Amino acid sequence: MKNLTTSIFDFEKLRSCGYQYIDKTDIIWKLIDPPGESYFLSRPRRFGKSLLISTLKAIFQGKRELFEGLAIYDKPYDWKVHPVIHLDFANCDIETPENLSKYLINLLENIASSFNLTLRGELLTNCFENLIYDVAKQGAPVILIDEYDKPILNNIDNPSIKEIRQVLKGFYSNIKKAEKCLRLTFITGVSKFSHVSLFSDLNNLTDITLDADYGGMLGFTEAEVRKYFADRIPDAAKANGVSEEELMTKILDWYDGYRFSEADIHVCNPVSLTMFFKKHFRFSNYWDSTGTPIFLLKLMEQQSYDHEAALNEWYSESIFSAYELDRQDITGMLWQTGYLTIKDVRRGEAGMRYRLGFPDKEVRDTFCTRLLELYGNLAQGTGAPMVDKFQDAILAGGVDRFMTLLQSVMANIDYGLHLKHEKYYQTIFFLVFFLIGTRIEAESCTNEGRIDAYIRTAKAIYIFEFKLNKTARKAVSQIIDRRYYEKFQGGDLPIHLIGVNFNSSKGRIDAWKELPLSGI
Repeated sequence: MKNLTTSIFDFEKLRSCGYQYIDKTDIIWKLIDPPGESYFLSRPRRFGKSLLISTLKAIFQGKRELFEGLAIYDKPYDWKVHPVIHLDFANCDIETPENLSKYLINLLENIASSFNLTLRGELLTNCFENLIYDVAKQGAPVILIDEYDKPILNNIDNPSIKEIRQVLKGFYSNIKKAEKCLRLTFITGVSKFSHVSLFSDLNNLTDITLDADYGGMLGFTEAEVRKYFADRIPDAAKANGVSEEELMTKILDWYDGYRFSEADIHVCNPVSLTMFFKKHFRFSNYWDSTGTPIFLLKLMEQQSYDHEAALNEWYSESIFSAYELDRQDITGMLWQTGYLTIKDVRRGEAGMRYRLGFPDKEVRDTFCTRLLELYGNLAQGTGAPMVDKFQDAILAGGVDRFMTLLQSVMANIDYGLHLKHEKYYQTIFFLVFFLIGTRIEAESCTNEGRIDAYIRTAKAIYIFEFKLNKTARKAVSQIIDRRYYEKFQGGDLPIHLIGVNFNSSKGRIDAWKELPLSGI
């Protein structure tokens, strides 16, 4: 049984020290031939991009012995040694264009030193161009850039972001100048930003982000989970008190669901899946602990982002395209950062259309919990316990307790600032029901100020109608008049109708009324 790791991204160390490696070299082999190609690949954070870059580096350094037993070992490949210019931005935590320039100069000096060269030039752009040509005297260079967009993502809300972008634009433009002498260029990142030279000047750069041939190159497919973790699955099933197939179903629900092309290829988040097996087979949120983009959450709040509409709309392929810093498309950013993924694809006369959704339970629960904390003005870390309380209240049959909790969340918000906007309180109701729905059957459907919701437990069905500045009685009457309960009739569960009124002038829920269906 090989050791597992989520902190070693160096391929040589991984293989030399006997760690588990999910063999992706069959796909990588198709990528590296023919020579002279230039690629860009976008994937969410902690998805294996750095390990992929390191694997490519080992291949082009001719370290065939590291690949014994892997698919590429016996492929028709020459294993010729090429000088590798590896630019890693994973630890680039700069906040000014001046410091970025210094960081890049230091990076280039270290690379030059590794080739026994002296960095030539006074300007940053000249230094990189000269380095490429000097290295090319030792053989056709391979340029590998990991997390090219880290300096931008770390400074989205920084006033100096445009200047930082300009530094990167000038720096990356050198790749285009030297393309004729390069064996391969491979660039990874989380986002595809416009005006960063990669996607304007480097016009031969092939974006394989949505290419079906590479849909499974990062992340673990179900077949790979079954193969590479076969020796751990029996113990994991036993620890969770389920059969092996039931365990696989739960694993896929929690961690599988990322889809990066129209091909029906789904992959698990590699960090989360590995952590599950490392942490004594305990289901938990591991990916979110690596960092939540607070700037994105705040942007969603500021723009009153319609979460439910985003999850039901069909998008053109432009949603995956490069986007502008000045026009930040929230849905596109959620896709690029890994909070949304492709859930369905259809072909039409106007081209491909995509429906997006949360990839799995881990991302769905944690992201919506963070949003609830932000919208509900709750302390970080208190959202999940609050949802537990909502669930416990409704499972115990306590509608009054459930509504009191909901009232307390609403009362915690500065309604003068937010709740005068109807969409704000709608979002809170949606998030509460959405999060409960990940545990028990619940659903919230919003439409022009009206919120219909229901919760089904093992004991009863609760149908909610929310009104704004009216009465709880009118809310119940609407459930009855429009016969919202009909689809639930015919079963053995009692049905309860709950009308709720939100008073916008007071910024709180001021009344609710419960009526059993049998009582109408």
